[in-house]
Parts: sequence; C-alpha cells; structure tokens
Amino acid sequence: MTQFKIGFIGLGVMGESMCENIIKRTSQTVFVYDILPQQVNKLVQLGATACQNIPQLADQTNLIFIMVPNNEHVNSVIDTLIPSLKKGTIVCNMSSISPAVQQDCAKKIEAAGSISVEAPVVKSKGAAISGTLGILAAGNGEALKKIEPILLHMGEQVIDYGEHGKAMAMKILHNMLVGNIQNGVNEMFTMAEAIGIDFDLAIKGCKAGGGQNFYLDGKGPSIIKQDYSPKFSVKNMAKDTKLHGMLAKDLGLSLPGSDRVREVYDEALKSFPTQDFSATYKIVAKLSKL
Repeated sequence: MTQFKIGFIGLGVMGESMCENIIKRTSQTVFVYDILPQQVNKLVQLGATACQNIPQLADQTNLIFIMVPNNEHVNSVIDTLIPSLKKGTIVCNMSSISPAVQQDCAKKIEAAGSISVEAPVVKSKGAAISGTLGILAAGNGEALKKIEPILLHMGEQVIDYGEHGKAMAMKILHNMLVGNIQNGVNEMFTMAEAIGIDFDLAIKGCKAGGGQNFYLDGKGPSIIKQDYSPKFSVKNMAKDTKLHGMLAKDLGLSLPGSDRVREVYDEALKSFPTQDFSATYKIVAKLSKL
C-alpha cells in the first residue's frame, strides 16, 4: 500500500469519528485541523498531530481529506490550501456539496498540480463510529485506487461514479430519497394517531407487509420516545434538500414529492435545526391539520 502523510480537515460530528478510525486502523501519520481547538485535542489524544492552520497541514501532507459543512466552507478550505499544496498531493473532499462547486474545486486543485477526488459518505454517526459508512467516489480513478485502502478504514464499500461531480450528485439523490422515505414514515404516524392506532402496532403492521424500511425501524422508536438527539441533523438534511432542488431545476425537472419534503425542512429549520431529522415528524403532524 502506498505510504501517505495524511491530513484531515474538519473534525465535526462525522469527521471526528472518520479521522479516529484512520488513526486507529493505520500506522500512518495523521495531521489534523479544525476551527475548534477542542476537536483537534480529542484527536491528538488518540495519536494525531495538530496543525495550527491549513497551510501548515498542507506542508506536512500528501493526502488531504476534507469534511466540512457546505459549499462555502469547502471553497474557503480549497482557496486556503491551493498556495501551499505540493505537486501530486491528493485532495479528497468528503463533504456533501453541489456537484458544480465540486467540479470548480477540482479544476483549481488540478491547475495547482495536485490531484482531486471526491468521496461523500452515506449513513450517519453510528456508521462513522463503526467504520461502516458507504463511500460514493469520483474523480481521478488512479488516485482513488491508491487511497481506497484508507477510505475502507472509514467505510465498508467504495463505489466509483466516474467523473468529477457525479458522486456529489449521487449523495444528493440518496439523501432526497431518505427525506422522502422519512416523510412517508412521518405521515403514516400522523394518520395512525388520528385514527387511534398505537404507534408500535402501526410499525408492526407496516413491517408485516411491503412498508418495512430502514427509517421505520430506526427512527420509529425514536419518534415514539420523542428522542431527537442528532444522528443526522435537520440542518444537514435541509442543506441536502436545497441542493436537490437546485440540481432538479438545473435539469429541468419537476418533482412535487421532493418539493414538499423541502418545505417540511424549511419549517423544521425555524424551530429545531440541531435535532435529528426524524424530528420533522413534529412539523408533519402540525402541517397536516386541515
């Protein structure tokens, strides 16, 4: 396996655990940076080396992972990296952003003589902890093959979508489907409550037929308990629903179900942006009243 000096930028809810798995599962040096010093300190205690800023990290590494919240953050990181990137450094963006923004970033990285790949992830915090994320990849195919062993410290499979931007697009499609499924679960519970059917029995009825799904199983019990501690937040899902809306518009598509889901998340953002996205049940229940 190619030896890398690894850098990891962005140690938030997902990035912290993803970086931790790299540290635990490889003997290679990992340099870390985050705007929050306490997050850096957590990884330093596990064996990482702290960097005071992004240029310092770029100077020490030849494989850089980026896991930050949105388009603006990724653009800022890339613009700060570019002057300090060494020739041949692989920059792997694992953040979830617009395909067009990813394509622009890739052009900047490649113009600087470095190599661009993207690898957004699916599943949430639990899978980040266990190292069982799904990794959607695109960009330089040769580089992806070289870093796949390291990606597999964070996830259980890497799927290559080809050209720059395609993996980002697939992540948006995935999360919009998740949003639609969760919205269906929310609406089913809302109607069950109106009829007077116990939620546990509603779940059993759905699981007895074709209505069984991951989010009914995983989020149903949380809704029953009203436990909305975040595994994947309303704010993060709302970002992806907006990206989906922009992509659909660019493609000339009208998708009314997804538009409705976007409206639900716009409402949820006003009241509980940091709660788990299953908390949108509360919005569906409120908006359902005629």
